[in-house]
Amino acid sequence: MNKNYSERHKVILSQLKKEITFDDGIKNLIDLREELFNRHIEKFFSSLSKEDFCKMPFAGSTGNADATIAWSIYHIFRIEDIICHDFVSNDEQIFFSQDYQKKMNCSVITTANEMNDDQIIEFSNQIKLDELFSYAKEVKNVSQQVIKNLTFKHAKEKVSEQQKQKLLMQNVVSSDPSAFWLADYWCKKDIKGLLQMPFSRHWIMHIDACERICKKILSM
Repeated sequence: MNKNYSERHKVILSQLKKEITFDDGIKNLIDLREELFNRHIEKFFSSLSKEDFCKMPFAGSTGNADATIAWSIYHIFRIEDIICHDFVSNDEQIFFSQDYQKKMNCSVITTANEMNDDQIIEFSNQIKLDELFSYAKEVKNVSQQVIKNLTFKHAKEKVSEQQKQKLLMQNVVSSDPSAFWLADYWCKKDIKGLLQMPFSRHWIMHIDACERICKKILSM
């Protein structure tokens, strides 16, 4: 992963652990997210073609680069939307409230972990990029308002059984073993733990993979 982002992430993790530095950690988390979005997500949409978003140059490899840029961006923000609204703010996901399944021409409501390579390419060709960008931006902005209002006490709260059952009832995580592990993973965390992965490290991992994909595409 990008060394600069990884080091900044480590600082944020350390700050979030202590009440005295928690607010600094939140500020630095939001600053990091803004930089990642502006320098990378926006760049992909402004410089790549629809065809580029659907290419999978590392098909069959291991790691996060075994995907398309379209799938990766959907995956980042679909997970954040689920986590933010089901576990932190306890309200309706943007995907549902704003009918983004229809807007994006999206074939699934899940995180898309369950897809194989052929399904990822088909999904990427079908999705409407302008609406995908709108979804990503709206999820990011709303999440950051939620994050700004978090307290150290709230961040220590664990995911409840009721929240887990709500998650399972919505079928937003596929029952396929390649995806269902996510439900157990998330539900073992407290809010601080979720800040450290879906809201930050998860972005860094997949954006780094997208940059690898982008570099490979442009060199072909």
